[in-house]
Amino acid sequence: MKKSLIALAVLAASGAAMAQSSVTLFGVVDATYAYGNGSVANRSQLTNSGYNSSRLGFRGVEDLGGGMSASFWLEAGLNNDNGSGALTPTNNQGATTGGGGLTFNRRSTVSLNGGFGEVRLGRDYTPQFWNLTVFDPFGTNGVGTTQTLNSGLGGPTAVRASNSIGYFLPGKLGGFYGQAQYYMGENLSNAANKKDGNGMALRVGYANGPINVALALSETKFLAGDIQSINFGGQYDLGVAKVMAHYSQDEIDGGADGKGFLIGGLVPMGAGEVRLSYSTYKIDTVGADPRSNKLALGYVHNLSKRTALYTTVARVTNKNGAAQALNGSVTAANRNSTGYDFGIRHSF
Repeated sequence: MKKSLIALAVLAASGAAMAQSSVTLFGVVDATYAYGNGSVANRSQLTNSGYNSSRLGFRGVEDLGGGMSASFWLEAGLNNDNGSGALTPTNNQGATTGGGGLTFNRRSTVSLNGGFGEVRLGRDYTPQFWNLTVFDPFGTNGVGTTQTLNSGLGGPTAVRASNSIGYFLPGKLGGFYGQAQYYMGENLSNAANKKDGNGMALRVGYANGPINVALALSETKFLAGDIQSINFGGQYDLGVAKVMAHYSQDEIDGGADGKGFLIGGLVPMGAGEVRLSYSTYKIDTVGADPRSNKLALGYVHNLSKRTALYTTVARVTNKNGAAQALNGSVTAANRNSTGYDFGIRHSF
């Protein structure tokens, strides 16, 4: 009888502990047939992440009591067209490691959460990236994505940063939200490039009802020239459609400066939605100001909550010496390029 009571007590305690913790396996598998047409060479390929980025992840949370919790998030990028994993930069300075194996390059963080907000440590998205993806109808995926990210002027931390310390405001602030982040290049103190890869960034915004607006600022240190970025964007839900826009500016000390914007929208249509955008980016350099303009149109058809078919067509026009080409094609300076995406996305 005593053994039975002890066993029941152990099971009850175990059940209580399990109720306070949870671990979730999640992911996206997105396969894309992509075709690019350029004035020099065309390209046809089966690739991935034309609608959502392919990934495999694990996330979990533990209730610590008193309104506090601890959580983790490990998320790896996948190239499901060939079975390899995505590479990852470890020091915010451009070089990648991982050899194509499974690396948690997309996010690898541990957090402490409470009424004070969230403190998050590890590799994570940078504040300067969020406005570019949230206020882009194509979510910075596929051939239709904003020209700002295609420019490359944002540097290695344009999307994510390793070795970061982040803070997020608590959720209940009357619609206001924000985050601050400090990230490190982790170089030797006596190295000439000791500050390379170090940076700070801030994002503040307001979301309430149909409106969502945000501003982001960042600076990343490099011996070759610090990169300062500023962008702001917004979205308004009209009910029959969502309209959105963003503006961005990148400055490299002693180097090129760039400016760009996007306007676009999402229009529900039956079981799916139409996506459309116009984006442009101009690089200011001595003696030349190359500019690329892109017009993109796409449609997503939801077969279920987790599975969707999609297609996108985009055309870029180059001016003043620009030679951007789409989907891996090659085009000459001042010539145009067209790209097409056809794919299927399944999430779990």
